[in-house]
Amino acid sequence: MSCVFCAIVAGEAPAIRIYEDDDHLALLDIRPFSRGHTLVIPKKHTVDLTDTPPETVAAMTRIGQRIARAARISGLHADGNNIVINDGKAAFQTVFHIHLHVLPRRSGDKLSFAKNMLLRRDPDREESGRLLREALAQLDTAAQD
Repeated sequence: MSCVFCAIVAGEAPAIRIYEDDDHLALLDIRPFSRGHTLVIPKKHTVDLTDTPPETVAAMTRIGQRIARAARISGLHADGNNIVINDGKAAFQTVFHIHLHVLPRRSGDKLSFAKNMLLRRDPDREESGRLLREALAQLDTAAQD
């Protein structure tokens, strides 16, 4: 399989899964810009914004918003988040299966985009995944009350 995200969806490649439903999967980025950097992907392969149905992009954004909330209430202690879709090679898209980035941010973290993007290591990806999954479950519980 030539698409790494399709291989992950199929269970043929490893990933730390944060969220999953029938149509989407959220997983930790293997080379994160910040701790808890999560990718939201549709399970059905599309390349970029030009061939992805608007409903799919909207669903990815809804999921990304929930993960951003989880990053704020979790042990990641995010003060904010960047939500980004890199659309095409010119926009720094490197995996050609559409995906939405959720980058938890902390005040003063010194992360800047498009210049010096070198941080790319999470000291404990498993723990970051656990924190986000627990916070998502907390949000689900609160929504039911």
